[in-house]
Amino acid sequence: QVQLVESGGGLVQAGGSLSLSCAASGRTSSIYAMGWFRQAPGKERESVASIWSGYTRTYYLDSVKGRFTVSGDVAKNLIFLQMNSLKPEDTAVYYCAATPLVTSDQPTEYRYWGQGTQVTVSS
Repeated sequence: QVQLVESGGGLVQAGGSLSLSCAASGRTSSIYAMGWFRQAPGKERESVASIWSGYTRTYYLDSVKGRFTVSGDVAKNLIFLQMNSLKPEDTAVYYCAATPLVTSDQPTEYRYWGQGTQVTVSS
């Protein structure tokens, strides 16, 4: 099994910044991709940003391009998300996830999930 622990998040005013971190532990040798996802109340979980091993692919949700930056090292089981120019619509629970097999950036592709961390952006 793989365990994922997120840190960061919190409350910030619109236009502010927050950073998230995630570390995987356990049977991590099989991990090929790591990503950040979010789910707002009443909405489906969506992919925010992800990286595949060796940066063979980096994905961003259109609405966060230019504001969020994903970084990390899948081989070291670490992923980070720097969020700048935050907007109230970014408010959600943010989840870190990892998977050994991936063909797309959809949440259904990811096998292992963290507990989530709340990000709240006030207007």
